[in-house]
Amino acid sequence: MHDYKSLEEQYGLSLYPKREAVLVRGAGALLYDDQDREYIDCAAGIGVANVGHCHPVVVEALQRQVAELMVVPNTLYNDKRSLLLEKLVQVAPQGIKRAYLCNSGAEAVEAALKFARVSTGRTEFVTAMRGFHGRTMGAVSATFTKKYRDPFAPLVPGFSYVPLNKIDKLDAAVTEKTAAVMLELVQGEGGVNLATKEYVAAVRNICDERGALLIIDEIQTGFGRTGKNFACEHFALQPDMVTVAKSIAAGVPMGATLLSDKIKVEPGMHGTTFGGNPIACAAALATLDVLVNEELAERAVESGDYFEQQLLSVELTQIRSIRRRGLMIGIELKGKVQPILEAMMDAGVIALPAGATVLRLLPPLVIEKSQLDVVVKQLHLLLK
Repeated sequence: MHDYKSLEEQYGLSLYPKREAVLVRGAGALLYDDQDREYIDCAAGIGVANVGHCHPVVVEALQRQVAELMVVPNTLYNDKRSLLLEKLVQVAPQGIKRAYLCNSGAEAVEAALKFARVSTGRTEFVTAMRGFHGRTMGAVSATFTKKYRDPFAPLVPGFSYVPLNKIDKLDAAVTEKTAAVMLELVQGEGGVNLATKEYVAAVRNICDERGALLIIDEIQTGFGRTGKNFACEHFALQPDMVTVAKSIAAGVPMGATLLSDKIKVEPGMHGTTFGGNPIACAAALATLDVLVNEELAERAVESGDYFEQQLLSVELTQIRSIRRRGLMIGIELKGKVQPILEAMMDAGVIALPAGATVLRLLPPLVIEKSQLDVVVKQLHLLLK
């Protein structure tokens, strides 16, 4: 039998702190390791498996597509790509007219930054402190946290950062040189921080007044996670661009930049080899069907409400606050989160951090109430 841990340590690049489990299969909200131990997954591949692991509708679509066609360049038309572009625009926030398909969230952000510059003729950007937009050079330049940026300086110039929900700071930062403001309406990596209604309205007004575009990063919040298809729908907000990825194709690598008519890009200005390939498009089409047909956005609201009610049914002295929208949950602790994560893993529950003191839960939207009960029981034991 292979020693999988040793193989990864010997031949892989050690960029992530690893947990001990070797995960080999999954179904719904459950994962199993190579010892056949069961885990309730409250990470979902960091917000990827919204429709659950190995959903049969997605699996069938992938199997069929792999047998038909696996790659076609963007210089030729493709049936699955065409259908997905149509469906993305149909489910997108109001005002979105087109989509650019790529392979990841970081690529979606890179495209949005380039499209903003070329469409406005401006070069500067404003983003939020504690926001996270990716690891490529443009995306990491847009990310405030120094540990992600500083080792790679000098980065792309022209980025400034303001606190979320501080209208006066944003007002002072956006100028006639600003190409775009880019924000997460729920900051995932930064601690599950929620934008306020007043702030979101002010952002749209400030951008309109000064001719700046508004980019909303929905890479973690998109496709039902917050209880709507997109988080901006909670605010009746019309972004100029929306970046999506993670759960778009149920685990097949894919991203997209959704575009309003304000975005003007000429042929040859940007491109991708693998973006919009038939396999990813088939997976995304099936995933979007599952999200709609199984009403998973509505289920996220119901399950999120149920989880919070059950969690707060007893007094938990280690909790400072709970921040939540749908099934995007942040539990701020009075102490460090890492020991809690390790204890939960030992008890068969996989969860995430969002900073040093925030426990982040991003379970598949198909998670059962009985599985949420198990998670709540563990948290009651650990956080009293």
